Amino acid sequence: MSLHLEHLNPEQLAAVTLPDEHALILAGAGSGKTRVLTTRIAWLVKSGRVTPGGILAVTFTNKAAREMLTRGSAMLPVNTRGMWIGTFHGLCNRMLRAHHRDAGLPQAFQILDSQDQLAAIKRLLKTLGADEDRYPPRDVHYFINAQKEEGVRARDVAAVDDSSRRFVELYAAYDEQCQREGVVDFAELLLRSYELLSRNEILREHYSRRFRHILVDEFQDTNRLQYRWLKLFASGQATFFCVGDDDQSIYTFRGANVGNMAEFERDFKVAKVVRLEQNYRSHGNILDAANALISNNRNRLGKNLWTAAGRGEPIRVFEGGSDGDEGRWIVEEVQALSLERAVEGARACAVFPGGPVPGVRRPALFRARGNQARARLPAAGRRARRRQRAPACRQFPAARHRRAHRRAVAGCGKTKRHLPFSGHRWKGGVVQGAD
Repeated sequence: MSLHLEHLNPEQLAAVTLPDEHALILAGAGSGKTRVLTTRIAWLVKSGRVTPGGILAVTFTNKAAREMLTRGSAMLPVNTRGMWIGTFHGLCNRMLRAHHRDAGLPQAFQILDSQDQLAAIKRLLKTLGADEDRYPPRDVHYFINAQKEEGVRARDVAAVDDSSRRFVELYAAYDEQCQREGVVDFAELLLRSYELLSRNEILREHYSRRFRHILVDEFQDTNRLQYRWLKLFASGQATFFCVGDDDQSIYTFRGANVGNMAEFERDFKVAKVVRLEQNYRSHGNILDAANALISNNRNRLGKNLWTAAGRGEPIRVFEGGSDGDEGRWIVEEVQALSLERAVEGARACAVFPGGPVPGVRRPALFRARGNQARARLPAAGRRARRRQRAPACRQFPAARHRRAHRRAVAGCGKTKRHLPFSGHRWKGGVVQGAD
């Protein structure tokens, strides 16, 4: 039986085949951490160290969870759909569904996404007659989620003035409203699951005995409550295999606490730290620059990325006089690559910092990309392509070709709200006022 170890580099192999002990894996960007995680799961099961039901694997995004399940299915002769592999919120939802009575929830409780939660808060403020200028819904939304991500209920929040006291009252009223309506938001899934395991010793012991191996992806992005939730499973014989990169901790604004990595080392007396430093994504010049920059950060756990892919092209730096200059320079570089090396536009990548600045540059990029595409297509071809892309109801100006337009609308199933003509008046099945 293949254990899928033949394609691993020495550091990856060392991580995958670690004995049953707590371990921290420092996985640099592009170092194959997903391969290590999924191969670790397959190795544990195929070598007889644990059954599929004894594994709890946690990641942050649905995409990453699906990737782990897909790769696991290819490696294991079992149906991975029944395994506890998923996001924090997904696994907490699964646990609360199974123990809804103990959690104080209806069996068919509904989950609010961010927009639903904001709408519920607006409805609450209107019901209570709260001044939305003093207590904007988005500020209340942020306050509630921030408290929940710290594991704090309204009764435990310290109010220092009248404003904070009012926010606490709104938090308490929001919780009461959600409980009455049988709904939970994303932050509540984790907090309610944490509270369930904290106060119910029987359940906590059950899951601690069940999960023998707990694997955590993107550990640097965990917040305090998520780390405390994980620690609840440590009362049994579970071993923790945490994979992360303190150099990639960019979600502090969402409550991520990179200090959890150092705290994990202390709390669990981690004796083994494996560093995955071989990069499979970039060339040497890029990695050297990245290593030089990140070395200025304080309190790093430390690693140095390298690659066997060669030095690559030298890094060039362009300093523009304005954001428009930067955008134009990027467009010209992409066009030059397309002409000189036959690189399609989709193969070129431009990375911008966050914030409002990218919105200034993007229109220039889109215009240049459109101009480039049009330049390669004769005028007659461009008109044909536009007709081909557009729905049938867009191809006839309604006022000049009403009969044809009615037939087109009927043929493509468009209704009033789907019609593309802005400012036109709908009357008797015909768009009036089109030019």
